[in-house]
Order: sequence, then C-alpha cells, then structure tokens
Amino acid sequence: MKNLEAQKKKLGTRDISIKIRGDIIDGKIDFDEKLPSERALAKFYGVSRGTVRSAQKNLEEQSYINIKPGSGAFVSFERAKGIVSPVENANPLELIDARFAIEPHICRLAILHGKREHFEKLDNYMYLMEKNQDHTKEFALADTNFHKTLAESTGNNLLIWIISQITAARSLPEWTKARNLTLNTEIVSLYNLQHRNILNSLIAREPELAASAMKEHLETARLSLTRASGT
Repeated sequence: MKNLEAQKKKLGTRDISIKIRGDIIDGKIDFDEKLPSERALAKFYGVSRGTVRSAQKNLEEQSYINIKPGSGAFVSFERAKGIVSPVENANPLELIDARFAIEPHICRLAILHGKREHFEKLDNYMYLMEKNQDHTKEFALADTNFHKTLAESTGNNLLIWIISQITAARSLPEWTKARNLTLNTEIVSLYNLQHRNILNSLIAREPELAASAMKEHLETARLSLTRASGT
C-alpha cells in the first residue's frame, strides 16, 4: 500500500491475547494442551517475553489458560462437545443475512481501531483476489481472509469470534456447493470491484462509505445465491 509505511507496528499485549484466544476458541489449541514457551511465542510474534507474559496473565484472568509455575501455560477453556453450532446448521443465505447485520459496522470500527498491519494485510488479500480472478478456489481463500482481517482490525473479541464461526461454516459442503454454483469470472470481477471500493473507503477513513460499499457487496452475494438456489 503506497500510502502506508512498510514497517509493521509492533504487536502489544492485547494483540497477542487476541491471537492466542482466537486459536483456543477455534480449537487450534486443544483443552489442557500446553502452550509454546514464552521464548518461542516471543520469537514467533516478534515481541518481548514480558509482552507474552502479560498476554498470558490476561488470558488466565479470563479463564482461557492456567499458568502452572515451573511447568508452563495450559489451555483451560474447553469447547462444548456434542452440541451442534447454529452456524453449522445455517444455510448460505442465512449466513449472508447474518453478515449483512454485522459487517457494515465492522467497516466503521475498522477505521476507528484498525492498525497499519491490518491495512497491509487487507491490501495483500486484495492483490491476491485480483490476481486470482480466474482461479475461484484461490480467490475464495483470499476473500475469506479479507473479511476475517476486517473483523480482527476492530479489536472486538465478540465480533472476531462471530466472524470466525461464519468463516468456519464457509468450509462446510453446502457452502462449497453454493460457491461453485455462483463464482465465475464475471461475478468475481464484480466482487473485486466491490472489495476495492471497501478498501479505498477504509483508507480514505470514510466509515459510512465503507459501510455502504460492504452492504452493496453483500447484497450482490445474496442475489447470486438466491439465483443459484432458485428461490
């Protein structure tokens, strides 16, 4: 992104907490599994061990991990078993409607709270979407990451979690079938124009324009799904 400096802003305690918490909630780190050492996490995220230690303390206070002196930090958050998430039962049109209720405001919050690193990632995913206009699988992956990064830029843990659940549902068979029915070069080209409008509005720090651009994008997606399903 030309108007942004290349160097990323250093992550802070809150950033590290959000990233680790997201991995725990998404099931990437299992219940009672030991987290990597402070040294390893500090190296991975490019921060000091003190920052990692503070982030872990926050997570322990929120009951996501349990720190055992001399042994390390262990996940104490256990996902419910045997319970089917409402997101898993939702059809693609319901997911689009849920996104319509949430993502326009996410754009507003992204302008208020987004950091340089988020906008750099959005710009990179925009490049990948445009580059893969004729490759729907690669486009879909970049598209998913674009919207996920938007949510992360808000710093709002609940919104991040909601979008992570919707993102997980987009890998389910019914969504994959719908994607295969709706994505073609023409619609991908239109989606790319809409994503570019969203990103340009974010860069220009125009929250209502960004929200409006997101609404237009989701309306297009909903119309495509409606036509494909014949409803």
